Amino acid sequence: MVPVPVSRNDAVAPVPLRENTPEKQVCWYSFWHILMLDNPIRRFLQDPEKILKGHIRSGMTVIDIGCGPGIFIGAMARMAGESGRVIAIDLQEEMLSHAQERYVKNTSGAPITWHQCRSDSLGIMAEADFALSFYMVHEVPDQARLFAEVFQSLKSGGRYLIVEPVYHVEESAFARMLEAVQREGFMIREQPPLPLSRAILLEKP
Repeated sequence: MVPVPVSRNDAVAPVPLRENTPEKQVCWYSFWHILMLDNPIRRFLQDPEKILKGHIRSGMTVIDIGCGPGIFIGAMARMAGESGRVIAIDLQEEMLSHAQERYVKNTSGAPITWHQCRSDSLGIMAEADFALSFYMVHEVPDQARLFAEVFQSLKSGGRYLIVEPVYHVEESAFARMLEAVQREGFMIREQPPLPLSRAILLEKP
C-alpha cells in the first residue's frame, strides 16, 4: 500500500445541514491520548478480528468512521481482500497520518483510502457494504446527521456496527441512540455482546 497525502475533502454527501457544528463543540482527542488507548490489553479485550468476524467478506467496500490510530484497519483490509476497499475516516489529520504510517508496509489485503472529514459532515459518497463506528458516536454533536450520512453511504442490505463504551454511554443514552438510527431508516439486526461495551448491528433495508 502506498500512502496518499492526507488532505481535507470538501465533497459533501447530499444530506441537508441542520446547522454547522461549532468547532468548540467537537471533541478533539490528543494524539498521545489515542496512542495510550492502543495497547496490548485493549487489543486482547477488544480483538478487531473477533469483533469484525462474520461482518466483512472478500470484495466488500467497508468504512471505518473515526478510525483514530487505525486499530481496526488492518483486520478490515485482510477480510475485504485485494478485491475489496477500505475507507478510513477521521477528523484529525494527525490520526490519519499515524494510521497511514502504521500500515505503510502492508501490501496485502484491500487498498485503503484515507479521508479527513469535516466537523459537520463525513464528506463522502460511497456505496459500502459495511461501516463501523467504534467508541466515537457519543463524541458527535449531531448524531442524526451522522446516521443519515452513513445510511446514504451504504448499499441496500449494507450493515452498520456501532460500539460505544459502557463507562461513557449510559443505558438511557444508548436507548435514545437506537431510536435515532431507526428514525433515519435503519433496522436493528442484533445487539452483539462485547466486553465493556454497548453494541448494535444495523441494516439498511
